[in-house]
Amino acid sequence: MKIAVIGGTGLIGSKVVTNLKAAGHEAVPHSLRTGVDLLTGKGVHAALVDADVVVNLSNSPTFDDASTAFFQTSMDNLLAAARRAGTGHFVILSIVGVDQVPELVYYRAKMLQEDLLKAGGVPYSIVRATQFMEFMDDALAWTTDGDTVRLPRTPIQPIAAADVAAAVAEVAAGTPLNGTLDVAGPDVYALDELGRITLAAKGDKRSVTLDDSAGMFGAVHGDVLIAKNGARIAATRYADWLN
Repeated sequence: MKIAVIGGTGLIGSKVVTNLKAAGHEAVPHSLRTGVDLLTGKGVHAALVDADVVVNLSNSPTFDDASTAFFQTSMDNLLAAARRAGTGHFVILSIVGVDQVPELVYYRAKMLQEDLLKAGGVPYSIVRATQFMEFMDDALAWTTDGDTVRLPRTPIQPIAAADVAAAVAEVAAGTPLNGTLDVAGPDVYALDELGRITLAAKGDKRSVTLDDSAGMFGAVHGDVLIAKNGARIAATRYADWLN
């Protein structure tokens, strides 16, 4: 099966390509580096010619209002190309609980991406993942002030990028779900607790102060980012990933 992986050179995309090739599929990575520009449409149709499946792992370069325009334009261009090429399955990666945090413009933009896919006229699958373990350093950096990191107690369920990629590759090689699969890590942490665990494991002398309004996750209320019943639980634990 020929599978076009948009964003196929990134953190998740490169792993998806590797997994698909190992399973015997013709997985072709596409990105700006390979001449595919999702915003201008340049190279998009050519990337999807003869592809049985398109996996869209592209992401907005910012988390602000510009993310809405990015997902609108990129999905419009990809869906038009998929319909023209007769692509039989369109897969995207989204976020567990994305529909529960309307205060975050980036989450609203990701919901727009999901809605465009559902209405796009191509059989589809949505894989929603919890927060990537690989992004914990970014979460710490966002709210660092000198030697102090301010973090809310938001519950999160971190998952390794390798486990996300495995789930996306499996879905891409299968029958369209015309629905959503949630994937999550095995353990739930308060974000401030996870910050302390991460800093201690790395010998980082910064301290964590609880601040429920701090950073992007300060806008999240309750346990909406935690996977619910029916989610696929990955095997990799955060402590093992850190090691």
